[in-house]
This record gives sequence, structure tokens and C-alpha cells, in this order.
Amino acid sequence: MKVCITGSGLSSLALANALAKDGIYVDIFFLKQKQDKSRTISISKSNVDYFCKHIVDIKKILWKIKSIKIFSENLPDENLLSFENENEQLFSIVENYKLYEILIKKLDQTKYVKKIKKKIDYNIQNEYDLIINTDYSNILTKKFFNKKIKKKYNSFAYTSVIKHKKISNIIARQVFTKKGPLAFLPISPYKTSIVYSINQSKKLSQDTLLSLLNNYNDYYKIDQVEEFKLFNLMSMDLRNYYFKNILAFGELIHRIHPLAGQGFNMTIRDIKELTNIIKSKIELGLDLDVSVNKEFEKNTKSKNYIFSNGIDLIHEFFNLESKFNNDFLSKSVKLFGKSSFINKSLIQFADNGRLL
Repeated sequence: MKVCITGSGLSSLALANALAKDGIYVDIFFLKQKQDKSRTISISKSNVDYFCKHIVDIKKILWKIKSIKIFSENLPDENLLSFENENEQLFSIVENYKLYEILIKKLDQTKYVKKIKKKIDYNIQNEYDLIINTDYSNILTKKFFNKKIKKKYNSFAYTSVIKHKKISNIIARQVFTKKGPLAFLPISPYKTSIVYSINQSKKLSQDTLLSLLNNYNDYYKIDQVEEFKLFNLMSMDLRNYYFKNILAFGELIHRIHPLAGQGFNMTIRDIKELTNIIKSKIELGLDLDVSVNKEFEKNTKSKNYIFSNGIDLIHEFFNLESKFNNDFLSKSVKLFGKSSFINKSLIQFADNGRLL
């Protein structure tokens, strides 16, 4: 049985390591990428546990978050929502480039993965029993996976890292400003990642971004702000997850708004589902063929669609409030957030993608 993965991102590297951990030989078509050091990933507690056990131990590069506080510019002096866990983390933050490096290093140490440093061609369809495609720009994607449900937000996400005076820094904060959600995501006692999703298509200057950051920062005594990087915001759900023996995977099948930090968490849950299907096939002596793809789509497509639309609903909810410049919605959220059941349900939803 010949399996390959196409793509050089975190999704492909994590999946390759997961398959190798299960003793499955895999080729990965891989061209090394330069990593943006301003980007971070949020990983829920249950996904951290799974990642460390079934993919690679990443405990040394994680920064644990034990509290989340959410604010609205329409209620500047009040805490809109709070989620806390005094005994263990709610989730963890990891810098993209550090995760990338540890995944590459692990692949170099295993005999189960062969890295092929070249672009693919159409012949790949006949060379492998199962092809897992995570690359959104290759020929397979362009030919077989171009039917999508897309939503363009006509806005940008700006990312940076601030260096500041040393603090315990275990609280993640999100401020729903009139321009969009601004997240402060701790990554060490003296460094915090910034993600500001601004609802306008015109690019902002570095000076303007610094001014906005200073306006909403009441938490850190900043020594330095790294240059802001930006990327277009959109949400996307692929209509069909597979074509014959080719399975689309990772951000190729779903992309969501970054306000809740759930994009990579969705991919980790997909990795868990796919590896379970593959292991079950092997244990039963069955071939790894299109049946793997059919089962994966059946088990994940509707769940991913519901989850991604749930994130979009949160975005539209607060976006609506900023348009009307009214605090009614924020006050309603604060009222509902006082319910312990709703609070626990939201924590459960963020942790494993399911409500209580």
C-alpha cells in the first residue's frame, strides 16, 4: 500500500508524523517554506493531549493559557465574558515556526517517511493507492478541488509580536473593537502575539496600527512592537472532499475566521479521524483506497461545516453590533455568559468542537 501527502504546511507535516507514529510508510512531496515568525496557533487542551501522544511531543514549545477574558468597545469598563481554569490550561499558544521546526526534525528521525523535494504531476494518481492533498496551489487542487463555498470578509488580519515587561502572562484577551476583533495571545512572560482582524479592505500603515494597538492596550508595558504582517480574511468550505483516490485535507477543505483561534484545531480533529480510519482498514486487512476518502468525508464534512459556520456567526454577531454602535448585544452576551451551563458549553465547544 503506497500512501503520499502533498504540501509543505503544518497540516501535511503533522499528518505525516501521525501516520509514521502508527508505523505507516508515507511519501511526502515537500518543498521547505519560510515561516512567518509573527504567526501563532491556538491549540485546545484535548488537542494538545492528542498531539503530544499521537504526533509529536510539543510541551516544551507551548505557552499555557489558564484564563480568557473578552471585552467589547461598547462596554469599555466591563468584562464581557470570562473563561477560567485554575488547575490546568484552557488551551495553549505555540509559535508557528517553532511547531514547523519540531515537526520537520521528527520527520528526519523516522524511517517511515520519505521526503520528496519536487513538485507533483498528474502521474501521481497512478503511483499511489492513497493521495492526501493539502496543497492549495498544485495541479490536483486546480483540477479536482475548485468547487467551494467561499465568503470574503473584504478585510485583513494583521499579526505582530510585542515585547514587554515581564508578567505572569497566562490570560488571553480579545477586544471586539469597532474596527474588528483584537486578540492578545501570550507566548511567554515577556512576549505576546497580536492578531487584529480589521473590517476594511484598505491596508493600514504601520503607524496607524501602532496607534490602534496603544489605544486598546491596557495590559502590557511595551518595549518593542515587531513589524505588522497581514493576510486576507476569508472562510471556505470545500464542496467535495475527494476525487477517486485523492483526498483534500487541512486548510484545503476548511478555512475560518481567526477570531476564535480554531483553524488548526479543526485540522487536528481531522487528523485523528483520518488516522483512525486508516488504522482500522489496515487492521482488517483492507486496501487503502477510495473507501478511506468516502468514510472520512461522511464522518467529518457536516461537522466541519457546522463548526465553521458557528465561528462565522460569532463574527457576524459582533460585527452587527459595531455597525449599529449599540451596546445592547454586548449586554445580552454578558447576561448569558453568567450562566454556568452556557460557560461550560462554550469551553467544551472550543476544546473539542462539540457542545455539552
